[in-house]
Amino acid sequence: MLRFIVAAAAVIGLAGCSSLSLDTFKPAPPKVTVQLDSVPSGADARTSLGQSCKTPCSVEVPTAESFSVSYTLANYQPLTVPVQVTHHPGDLTSPATTTADPNPVVGELQAVTPAKPVRKKRRKRRAPKAAAAASSPAAASPFPDPASTPAPPDR
Repeated sequence: MLRFIVAAAAVIGLAGCSSLSLDTFKPAPPKVTVQLDSVPSGADARTSLGQSCKTPCSVEVPTAESFSVSYTLANYQPLTVPVQVTHHPGDLTSPATTTADPNPVVGELQAVTPAKPVRKKRRKRRAPKAAAAASSPAAASPFPDPASTPAPPDR
């Protein structure tokens, strides 16, 4: 019976050692707080990681990857700003650091310009062909016919 207990303890001990790794002792990756702002303020900001808020605000993002921030506001063109996350591993004398560039992330939104209305060109009305043929060119002219005007008196 003693052999059975020793064998069971050895099996449990070896099974526990196989799942033990040094990664277990590493802390979870820290989150970085990123400030989000827009010009004009009040825009909806949404990160590519899923967080969203109305500017000005701040969000916590995991440090594992870079992301982008998309800004939307009525009567303004949408804007997307990329954010680069950089992780600097620590050593024995300094702790690990993670930075987001840029931080704060500011999106300058451009107003949507309204489209200019298209104006139709007016067509000039032409006299019907029969009426144009009947009237003389002199009758259509705003200037009097020089042959029909009297000569000025001599002085």
